[in-house]
Amino acid sequence: MRAGRRNCMKHLTFFLVATFLVAVVALIVAARGHADDEPAPFVTEMPHGYRDFRWISSAHEAGKLNSLGALPGNDVAIKAYREGKLPFPDGTILAALHYRYVPSDENNKIFGQVQSFVPGAPTNIQLMVKDSRKYAATGGWGFGNFGADGKPGDAASMKTCFPCHEKAKATDLVFTRYAP
Repeated sequence: MRAGRRNCMKHLTFFLVATFLVAVVALIVAARGHADDEPAPFVTEMPHGYRDFRWISSAHEAGKLNSLGALPGNDVAIKAYREGKLPFPDGTILAALHYRYVPSDENNKIFGQVQSFVPGAPTNIQLMVKDSRKYAATGGWGFGNFGADGKPGDAASMKTCFPCHEKAKATDLVFTRYAP
């Protein structure tokens, strides 16, 4: 009887240890999976219809950038701008379509001097997408930087977005002002 009881205790001990180890492994796998599921603060796909967004403003960036920018936003963005709503609501999408800043020889002939500049070759497209839960780590905004070819930039190029925009906390990390 004692041998049977010892044998039963060994099996029970083995079963408990095995169950404990399976539970520990399951928790580790679940924790790793959860960390991998957390979204990066980067937007890697162009939003559908972004070229049809409405105009918010334009920008000229001089110096090394030498850029003209068209700054459109989706309907959620336009409504927030018109109502002066800060922070911007989830679902807001802002775009910045950047082009080289070049003189217009055609227009300047008419004006008789160099004074007209127009968009030249496209340089990049930048995006901000508001989702306060998905992008909580970056102030509620996901940032995207796409080349002129529409392909997303690498993580290194996008890591500079949030630190720069973080300086504009008073306007919910947005630099662009609405020009009605």
